[in-house]
Amino acid sequence: MANLAYLQITRECNQHCRFCSNPPTQKSRPLSFFKKMIDYYAKQQYEGIIFSGGEPTLYPHLSSLISHASDKKLSSRIITNGQKTAEPNYLDELIKKGLKHICLSVYSNDPAVQSFLTDNISSLQNIKKTLSYLKKAGITVDIATVINKYNAGHLSHIVRWLTDNYPFINHFVWNNLDPLMNRASSHPDTIPRLIDFELELRHAMELLHQRGKTFRAERIPLCYMPSFAHCSTETRKIVKKEERIVYFLDSKGLVRQKKWVYGKAECCHSCTLCEICAGLYQMDKFFSSKELYPLFIDKEEVKKKIAFNNE
Repeated sequence: MANLAYLQITRECNQHCRFCSNPPTQKSRPLSFFKKMIDYYAKQQYEGIIFSGGEPTLYPHLSSLISHASDKKLSSRIITNGQKTAEPNYLDELIKKGLKHICLSVYSNDPAVQSFLTDNISSLQNIKKTLSYLKKAGITVDIATVINKYNAGHLSHIVRWLTDNYPFINHFVWNNLDPLMNRASSHPDTIPRLIDFELELRHAMELLHQRGKTFRAERIPLCYMPSFAHCSTETRKIVKKEERIVYFLDSKGLVRQKKWVYGKAECCHSCTLCEICAGLYQMDKFFSSKELYPLFIDKEEVKKKIAFNNE
């Protein structure tokens, strides 16, 4: 994985997701500020930049930022909900300016579930349009899915649908829902138990592995992905001693995340992977330590897989 920096350029959005971690705020920055941030990231020798939001495609000068990043030899990516990119002329403009990589947020292959989670009846329809255009665009496409109570039972169905219909997608990312984040705290019905998604996540990972796809998972303890411990975002950061730098359009500002460890239960200390496992996020506040259990897997083998698996 390339050494990437994140830049939040807007908090506006054209959906209203029940678990949104970055809902709209009044704060904004001028184009000149974001260009200076790009210059800073270039001087810090990052290989690329991820433009995020809110919904970054709603920022009126996104194409200018992508062009500026290209001038600074930074590869550009966006994390998008796929609504505005359903307009082919708009997507073409971004690609012409230097967009190389799109991470598309998809929460369900069921139109009703996708609509409910995003408060947008056209959400999945627009995602399909975006994917049909991306098939011809020749740029890299990833899929990001927030695991929640409403999709926990069909995670493998989502990846099967995507890989069957859009085989050019090669990388998938799962993020277990962050219950502290804004709208999620107002919608506790969206928070899953670990056991709610355990089997489906394993099926999804096995399916992607069989089909030659790569994937990452975040805020998921290793006991819930034992065969693919090397695909944990936090475990990879711990082993490789990496950080993550993000600029937020709120009071957090510029954040360098260097610590990747959450809560550990008593049983974790007998687990052979304890040293390289992040543990359980918000343990015994929103997720129960009673759902954790120790693994007895060779830690060094996991480290070797990380060393030789840099996709």
